[in-house]
Parts: sequence; structure tokens; C-alpha cells
Amino acid sequence: MKKDILQNVATDVPEKNNAMNRRKFVELASSAALAFTIVPRHVLGGKNYVAPSDKITLAYIGVGTQGIRELLPMLAVPEIQVVAVCDPNKEARGYRDWGINYLRGEIRKTIQKPDWDCGGDGLIPGGRDNGKSIVDTYYTNVQKQQNYKGCTAYEDVRELLDKEKDLDAVKIMTPDHLHGILCMAAIKRGKHVLVHKPISNRLAEGKKVIEMARNNPKVITHLIPWDSNGSMETVMSWINAGAIGTLKEVHNWTNRPVWPQYPELPKDKPPVPDGFNWNLWLGPEADRAYSPDYTNMVFRGWYDFGGGSMADMGHYSLWTVFNALKLTSPTVVIPNRSHVCDFNGAVPFRVNNDFSFPMASMVRFKYPANGNRGPVDLCWYDGGMRPPIPSELFDNNKELPEEGMMFVGDNGKILTGFNVQDPKIISGKQMDAPKTNTDQRDQVAQTSAALPLFVNACKTGKQYPGNFSEAEYLTEAVNLYALALRTNKLLKYDAANVRITNVADANKYISRDYRKGWEPENI
Repeated sequence: MKKDILQNVATDVPEKNNAMNRRKFVELASSAALAFTIVPRHVLGGKNYVAPSDKITLAYIGVGTQGIRELLPMLAVPEIQVVAVCDPNKEARGYRDWGINYLRGEIRKTIQKPDWDCGGDGLIPGGRDNGKSIVDTYYTNVQKQQNYKGCTAYEDVRELLDKEKDLDAVKIMTPDHLHGILCMAAIKRGKHVLVHKPISNRLAEGKKVIEMARNNPKVITHLIPWDSNGSMETVMSWINAGAIGTLKEVHNWTNRPVWPQYPELPKDKPPVPDGFNWNLWLGPEADRAYSPDYTNMVFRGWYDFGGGSMADMGHYSLWTVFNALKLTSPTVVIPNRSHVCDFNGAVPFRVNNDFSFPMASMVRFKYPANGNRGPVDLCWYDGGMRPPIPSELFDNNKELPEEGMMFVGDNGKILTGFNVQDPKIISGKQMDAPKTNTDQRDQVAQTSAALPLFVNACKTGKQYPGNFSEAEYLTEAVNLYALALRTNKLLKYDAANVRITNVADANKYISRDYRKGWEPENI
């Protein structure tokens, strides 16, 4: 995609909630994909040849199971060259996945090497050795790059950033607690950043990352779940036309967590696996004994290391809702959470849990009026919790789906899928969807199209939708969700001063105490 394409659409991204619609994204992505097929140097290297000087050099930070899963399609993008991988785990030991052979099969197919094996404990692929092997094999076996010099593997991301002087960009696929500090480290060095959700699992740190991104506008930033967000076009057309009266509440529920949540701190103290640098994995967080129940696949369930189910899934469903409804900062956050009981000898007691997310929760955010929109409550549910079945379904022997979203007005309701797909007016004034409806879209295609957008943004220096600035209020919400659950208190929030005004003790969780060498000013 050339510079003039980007200049007409969201080139200078507003500092608050860019509201670029999905149709424009489809047009933009299509243009980017087309530009990738027009390669003026094809006579030098064959079809789709891209000269090395035209490639974006990228370091891939975090090569666990999900990191590898997203690395595979990136390798096929001709204008991206992965030059380094980084992970504190050297070998494929101790990883977990949704199936024993899923990821291994994907890797073998992508790198066209049917006998590829992960080594290590021989179960699930992961670690920097596997990451390097995958990159090297793809570039030599599939792309057949001439004079390929190999991918460098690093244990410590700080060493990577110091040594890879010609690096253009990084993709961060680490556990949540490392996202913010690594984003800041990259931005400080002028490196473009792709990062998975959340931007940070601490409110103050997330705001610091966003502020740093705004102060460095030539550094392209992108929060990956934006690529898979749905469209609010139909829902907003119905709300604005009065189909359900005045909007009062938005309910969004997920079936997450779908991994074990640990209601007590680990008691066993197994040895650290060979090749795993536990100290580097902890990064900015306080020192503690190693446990496999902190790490692969389950880190998101711990307040210190993860962001909980809302940070995991809310970015996919709610980003488009925040933009469409112009939600800013909530004034009140109200948690409801499950608890766990145990025995102390013959006497039962409730576990005082301020270290891990609950098995299930519901959190209500109260948002003030904004412009023509009145006050709105946003209600998040996880762990199998859902809103009460509305009478419109109950009376017809129907139930709410396992995951979904519902918009409640004073004169009707709209029910949609989790990502706002398949909207239906279940009560109120029945209306047709707009003729230009773009709600039904191929999310996989959109996700793939986002990589060309990132490449072209890096080349032009112009931000595009999904950058960090646009995620400010969603980042605030997911961190307030964690804060409310951790304290188990109704919280009154002063957004201007980033303070909880009614529960003084809650403010200690707004930021983190950084270990030496991991402070934002030193990283």
C-alpha cells in the first residue's frame, strides 16, 4: 500500500477513540493486499520477490504455543523478515496446548518438513530453539532465500534490543505482565510494535505505554485483537433509530476461563526445568519460587502475571462497542465474584484470595453520559455466568447462548453473538439491517490483511487503526476489572487522577513495584 492510500484514511490518528468503520478497513486491507502483488523487482527474483532492503526486519518475542501459532502465517508475508526470536525457555519442555498434535502438525505443514520434531520432552512445541528452527527452515526450505544468514535466538530481550541495531519492529507474544514494559523498551528505541492483549496488566503502566506511544508518533503501534473485532454498524443504526428506546445497559459474556484457575498459591516447589530462565520469565514481578502452575497456558489466571478473562476476550468483543458508544472512563466499578472454601483441620474457612482471578465473576461498569448518549452500564460476565434470561427468550422456551452480547434499552433489546455478529431485535421496534451492512465478514481474512497494513504503516510512518492510542479506555476498563475483583469492593474511580477514592488500599494495585533492572526508566 502506498503513502497516498494511508493519507486519506486515519493517517494522523486522533488521540481519543478513532472511529474508523469496518467497511473502510476492508477497503484499506484490500488495497494493502493488492499492493503486495505489485512487485516492481519481480524480474530480479521471480514472482513476489521483495528485495532485502524493502523488508521490515522483525524480532519475535515470546515463542510459546500461541507465539508459534501466530509466527507461522507471519513467515509467509514477503515484506517481513523475522531476524530474531527471544524466549527465556530454551527447549520444548512443559508446554501445554489444546491438543497434543495440533501445533506440531501446523508447523510441519507450514515449513514443509513432515518429520520436524520439537525435541525437548517430545510433547508440545515451544521455546526459542523451536522458534529459531521454524524460522530457519521456512526461509531455506519454503522461501528458499539465497544467502540466508539465519535467525538469532536470544534468552534475554534486553540483550536482543541492545544487539539488533538494524531492527525495525518487534512482535510481543509473552505473558501479560511483560507486555507493558517490553512495549516501552521497544518504543524508547524507536522500534515499531505489534503486541497481543492486553497492553499491560497494570493500569498505570498501560497509561504510561499509551502516553509514550503518543509522544513517539513515528513509531507504529498495533494491538492485535483489533484485527478480529466485529462491526457495530447494524446495532448502532437500530439504536439511533429508536428501535429499543434509550440504551441503558450493555451485557457481554464469555465462556472463559477454559483453563484451570488456581484458588490457592502453589504449595509444591519443583525444580526449574532445564533451559528455563525463571528469573527472566518473572521480569518486573516480585521474586517467588518457580511453579509450572504460574506459566504456560495458565498465567492469565494470576493477578501478577495475567489480566483475567476480560483482558483475554473483552478486547475482541468490546473495542468496537467502546468506539461506537464513545465510552470513556467509568465512575463506578462493582464486582461480584465466586469464592473458594477449605478446611483448617475440622473447621471450614473461606480462602482470602487476592492473588488469582475467581472461577467466575460479573463486573458492572457505570459510564457517564457523553454527547447525545445518556448514562450506560456495561456488564461483563465470565466463568459460565450470564445475564438473567430475558422474558423475550424465556417465554419462548429459549436460553441465552454460551457466549454473547445484549443491548438493553428502556423499550426493547438487541441480542448478538459475542463479537456483535448476527444482531437480532428480540423486542422493540422491528427494523431491517442497513443495506450497506458489513457485519458479516471473514475474520480470518481480516486478521491476515492486518499484517500488510502494519508493514505499510512502518514504511510510511503513518499510524493506522488499532494503534495503542485507540485502546486507552478499553485498557483502563480491563485493568479496573482486575482491580475490582482483587479487592472485592465497589470502587469509585477518579479518572483525572487515576485514583480510587473510596477504598484507599485498592490504589496499591494500580501500579507495580518493579524489580531492579526492569524499571521503565532503565529497561
